[in-house]
Amino acid sequence: MPGIKGPSDYSQEPPRHPSLQINSKVPFNAEPPRSALASSYVTPVDLFYKRNHGPIPVVDDIERYCVDICGLIGTPKKLYMRDVRMLPKYNVTATLQCAGNRRTAMSKTRKVRGVGWDVSAIGNAVWGGAKLADVLELIGIPKLTCSTQSGGKHVEFVSIDKCKEENGGPYKASIPLSQATNPEADVLLAYEMNGEPLNRDHGYPLRVIVPGVIGARSVKWLDSIYIIAEECQGFFMQKDYKMFPPSVDWDNINWSTRRPQMDFPVQSVICSLEDVQSIKPGKVTISGYAVSGGGRGIERVDVSIDGGKTWLEASRSQKTGVPYIADHVSSDKWAWVLFEVTVDIPYSTEIVAKAVDSAANVQPENVQDIWNLRGILNTSWHRVQVRVGHSNM
Repeated sequence: MPGIKGPSDYSQEPPRHPSLQINSKVPFNAEPPRSALASSYVTPVDLFYKRNHGPIPVVDDIERYCVDICGLIGTPKKLYMRDVRMLPKYNVTATLQCAGNRRTAMSKTRKVRGVGWDVSAIGNAVWGGAKLADVLELIGIPKLTCSTQSGGKHVEFVSIDKCKEENGGPYKASIPLSQATNPEADVLLAYEMNGEPLNRDHGYPLRVIVPGVIGARSVKWLDSIYIIAEECQGFFMQKDYKMFPPSVDWDNINWSTRRPQMDFPVQSVICSLEDVQSIKPGKVTISGYAVSGGGRGIERVDVSIDGGKTWLEASRSQKTGVPYIADHVSSDKWAWVLFEVTVDIPYSTEIVAKAVDSAANVQPENVQDIWNLRGILNTSWHRVQVRVGHSNM
């Protein structure tokens, strides 16, 4: 691709924040301390989790960089950055979450395959760019289109990023055309993150943002867009990021029996405490994040200080001074909600959090019930053990 290249080694990696917990050095995968997440509604770029499959692409000529749009359409088009910037710009506050978030905890039940993540493979940012629905209109696909005249029903995003899972080919994923052409779905070709140009780790110069969907579909370092008849046949759509029951293992798996995972389920995590932490007896503030996929709001977050026997409702917030109401016009429907409750903890106990979304979906109680061999979508009740009587170390 003119203007951008995917290196074959890791000698040109960008600098990263020293507080990140590195889960894989090559390719680089890292997450921030959990305490950093609950301290800010919008996650700072440096503390946003990094999920990569190969060396970070390098842009050497931004003026020559363009995205090819082709496939089941009338006339192919080359889309340059100046073309994208001429379209109306939208800022969408959206949470991205890796499907493998909390995989490490799932692996403690039964070993799974994949990069180990604690609870911070998630972040909330303000993404700036053009709506994909507007981009597709440039090539003659009207808004709210389910199928092109040539039979195109899906939009495939192909990256510059090369990865071993694709046998050295590019990372790719797709979404339905009906979602891509729906302005209300807020799918973006984003060139900004938190008001600044994307940095290299997060897809500079142009990436896709698909709100409410697992992060694997928000393709970075965009190379081309194909209008295709069937969903993407790439590795990460067909042989990864699918939800299997606990009975399936690597000896009896049949990937074709499951659809690619898209929306993420309702999730909540306590960020103010580690999984095992010593505290002094008395008042303790418990805080964290809650989020659900598909644009569903968070109706409530329940916190228990006795292992799930009794529950308290936590307060929820997004913007300071604006009451959060699930599915209200003033609330960011694609973004997480921060929760907080102050309780008195006189003795050692287990603290639990669970969220309920606006469709009344509730997190499952036990990780064993949703265990799967790839360790994705661990949305079980989040539990932390506190030992009272000792100071924090």
